[in-house]
Amino acid sequence: MDFKKLLSNIVKIILPLALGGLLLWFLYREMDFSEIWQLIKKGVRYDILLFSLLFGLAANIVRGLRWGLLISSLGERFKMSNLVFAVLGNYAINFVLPRVGEVWRCGIITKYEKISFSKLLGTLLIDRVSDTVTVGLITLMIFIFNFNFFVSFFARNPALLEGIQGNFLSVWIFAIIAVTAILIWFVFTYLGHYSLVQKAKGMLWNVWEGMKSVWLMEHKVKFLLYTAMIWTGYFFYFYITFYAFDFTRELGITVGLIAFTMSSIGVAVPVQGGIGAWHFMVSATLMCYGVKETDALAFALVVHTVQSVWTALCGLFGIVALPLTNKNEAVAVVE
Repeated sequence: MDFKKLLSNIVKIILPLALGGLLLWFLYREMDFSEIWQLIKKGVRYDILLFSLLFGLAANIVRGLRWGLLISSLGERFKMSNLVFAVLGNYAINFVLPRVGEVWRCGIITKYEKISFSKLLGTLLIDRVSDTVTVGLITLMIFIFNFNFFVSFFARNPALLEGIQGNFLSVWIFAIIAVTAILIWFVFTYLGHYSLVQKAKGMLWNVWEGMKSVWLMEHKVKFLLYTAMIWTGYFFYFYITFYAFDFTRELGITVGLIAFTMSSIGVAVPVQGGIGAWHFMVSATLMCYGVKETDALAFALVVHTVQSVWTALCGLFGIVALPLTNKNEAVAVVE
């Protein structure tokens, strides 16, 4: 590996991690850690936390099954266990390099199943879009039926509202989108005879073929059912942790759903495991419902740490299991 590539990889790891660390420092800079430590030692039901982890694992297994529906609609055959292990490994990779796990997931399936990487990328885009739509619908539902929460949330965090408004109303955002669209049109219209552009066109076509899989799929109802199962699993993965703390146990399922949705938005920030952003969204939500700041931050710290360790362990298991479960196939190819 040359120095430039090594430096690039280091930057990709360090910058998101530094951003997450900065957010954590900002949130916890004035906290009395002795008070938080006492709560962590004596005020947490870790047996309940461990039970909640099963729902996260189940949701990710179903995610692998759902991905299989998209790939099978392309007429491809595969081992379902490979997809499940790749999905688990995806999240472990993301703890090192945010958003790189998705690319790794497609690459590892291409390696073991000999399926076109670009077609897999197309199915992955559908996979991610369906999740974005799901979170969007849940957020819209909460906004309609719990409007007062958002009023309270942004009243407590005015800088966040100003930042959102500034980004969406900035003329530079629209200018960048317009220039990018014009540049893409120019390249594909007037430079289409170059081999590099032709390769890009071929890759985009394969991506489109993969994306069409959702319309070609025979089991659309099963796809929707799997999507519902995934997000129900994620919800209970989060909500059950409320019962591990005295100050969240009585908040109820509605507050749990709101906090879960805000945490899902926090995970979208491109830092390892949503570090910092997840803590902020969850703790700020809990404080809107009367949980004191120290308790809210302790909840976010404990739950995120336990779930992150679990996700990393499951991911490492998936990464190790892939070559082991495909060893016989590799030997058969050599023979």
